[in-house]
This record gives sequence, C-alpha cells and structure tokens, in this order.
Amino acid sequence: MKKQELQQIQKMLQEQGYIGDTAIAMSIFLAMKLEKPLLVEGPAGVGKTEIAKVMAKALDSDLIRLQCYEGLDSTHALYEWNYQHQLLYLKMQEQNNEGLSTLEETIFSDKFLLKRPVLQAITHPKKAVLLIDEIDRADEEFESFLLEVLSDWQITIPEIGTIKATSKPNIILTGNRTRELSEALRRRCLYLWIDYPSFEKELAIVQTKVPEIDQQLSKEICLFIKELRQLKLEKTPGISETIDWARALVSMNLTHLDKQVVEDTLGVVLKDWQDMRHTKDSLSELLERTGVTSRIG
Repeated sequence: MKKQELQQIQKMLQEQGYIGDTAIAMSIFLAMKLEKPLLVEGPAGVGKTEIAKVMAKALDSDLIRLQCYEGLDSTHALYEWNYQHQLLYLKMQEQNNEGLSTLEETIFSDKFLLKRPVLQAITHPKKAVLLIDEIDRADEEFESFLLEVLSDWQITIPEIGTIKATSKPNIILTGNRTRELSEALRRRCLYLWIDYPSFEKELAIVQTKVPEIDQQLSKEICLFIKELRQLKLEKTPGISETIDWARALVSMNLTHLDKQVVEDTLGVVLKDWQDMRHTKDSLSELLERTGVTSRIG
C-alpha cells in the first residue's frame, strides 16, 4: 500500500469537515481498494452515517440511502413491480389481441420495474455510494436478501432473471448493535468500530463544525459531555448532540457554561426524562469536574 494513498483518503475526509483517525481512513481505503462493503458499528451519534455522506461528496458520487426498520422486506429494498401501471397497460391492450407470452414479456420488463435503493445502486450508470443505515433494526430474514448482492454484486428477479452490477457501488452498512448480525453478513464485510471520541478529537470536531464558537466555551462543552457520558444514562449523547448544543449556545451569544445555562439547555443534549433528572441531581458535581466551579450558582 502506498502511504500517499492513505494520506489522500485522510485529506478527503478533512476537506469535507470529517475529523477521523487513521483507523477510519484505513477502513475506507481498504473497502474501496478491495471493493468490499464496510460495516460500521458503534453507539448512536458518533458519525457512522456521516462516513457515507462524506464519501459521496468527496468522490462526487450519488448517495443512495436505505433506512432499515423492523419489517423491511425486499420490495422496499431491492425492487417491486408497478402493479397499477401493469393493470392499466393490460386493460389498454384488451382490444389488440396480443399473445399471452408477448403481454407477459412486456409487463415484466424494465418499463414497469420500480428500482428500490439496492437495485438503484448496482444499476447506477456510475459508481454510487450505497448507505444501508441501521441494518440491525431490520429483521434477520432481510439479511438473506442482501447476501447475493454483497457476494456477487447481482440481484435475481424471477420474472426477468439476474441483473448484474454495471458498476460496483461503495457500500457502507451501519449498526448500533441493537441485535447481533449474522456471521454470513459479517464475513462479507470489512469491519470498523467507532466509539465516543476523546476530548481532543471532540473539541476538534466542535471547532470545525461550529467555527464561530468561543474557544473556552468549546472546551467547557466537550469537558462537560465527557463527564456526562460517565453517568449511567438511558441514551448517552453522541457527537451530534454535542454539535447541536454548541450551536444552540452560540446562537445565544454565550461564551461560557454555568449551572443555569446547563439546566435550561439540557433538552438539546438529553432525550430522556430520567436522564434529565439524574443529570440535574449530579449537575454541581459534573460542573465541578468540568472546571467551572466558580460559576456554579
């Protein structure tokens, strides 16, 4: 591997405002080089989805997104037939006395095929980025639909046959580990774990995403979030919440934290009432560890 190629990936991420480390750059580089999907796992809000968005922008590619959910099936992910148009076409052809085989060949053609995200990605005229977001939210049965795509870059449609990829997309799968993924799926992917960032990394992210923020305020925010994550919370805040909080405080023209400000704006960071109550009970201690004791009122 050429060192400059890895550096080019790191530069690509930085130019798009994504603060990543060598492990992230290496995973993206290998996924692109080996043409294998990249499975990215980690807590919510740590920048997993952002990787696909940044890749698409940096590579000047289209981003095709499949948001997974319980009950997702192949018709919403791969393809489905436009039944209304098929019925309308058949009704219009009633007087033409066309043979059954001719009608069948026509209604089961590209003209009536609705391409969903996965099929869109593999038939895209140029290399796209396919984001399969929160794959662990989908049912286990859905994973089997993906295996043919991830192994052979093709989709089999019974009425038409096998459609092979015109260009292999860059595939990013993300998961929050709400359930364990199958070994068959994992074997077909490269793997990357992204955890909550260090103080230094989160500070760099905040100052990049919110460049107008006061430096002292950005440090206090990141220190407070770091201490907050040590509490036993139902929904631990991710980087996205840190950025939202920074933007909210900047919009109020604030340059430092104090107890009242934190209490009044906790709803930007925390999304669970029990977490709010627990944090408020521990607020003086959290602020003391953050180093703003002189402003606790």
